[in-house]
Amino acid sequence: MDTVVAVSTAGFGVLGVVAEGPTHGFAVAALFTAGGELGRVWRIPRPVVYRELSRLTDAALVQAVGVETDGPGPDRTIVEVTPEGRDRLHQWLNEPVTRARDARSALLLKLALLDRSDRDTTQLVAAQRDVFEARLQELQSRVSAAEPGSFERTLAIWRVSSTRAILDFLETLASD
Repeated sequence: MDTVVAVSTAGFGVLGVVAEGPTHGFAVAALFTAGGELGRVWRIPRPVVYRELSRLTDAALVQAVGVETDGPGPDRTIVEVTPEGRDRLHQWLNEPVTRARDARSALLLKLALLDRSDRDTTQLVAAQRDVFEARLQELQSRVSAAEPGSFERTLAIWRVSSTRAILDFLETLASD
């Protein structure tokens, strides 16, 4: 029986960039810096990028295909996504997040990677709306059931407000 290797959000971010075409760790890391295109969404420090590339290679989701020897600095190993890596990435990109706190990181990263690859976000946005609409119902029940003035109620109200904000965001995306 094959074991599916767990991949972190950072790992999927790195995998998403590698899936765009053969590249090296330094180029991937540049995209996730504060001034990088993906760094606007989520920053991944250079050592983490290299650690994730190593893990992705060990999991056979990316593979080394050459070495870049020209240019300043040390030689750079060129990597590309494997078919299994592409499958895992596509599965992750289409899978909605389940918690509101993951909307700021994982959901926006997914939307950014889908945009970079000119893929339609409609399916993800619709699935994400379904998840958070169901979550909103559950949270509203918690507010109603909680003791007035309790922290449990305060926390449930916070989560309802956060979930509504995400749903508003998703509605705006869907109608854009």
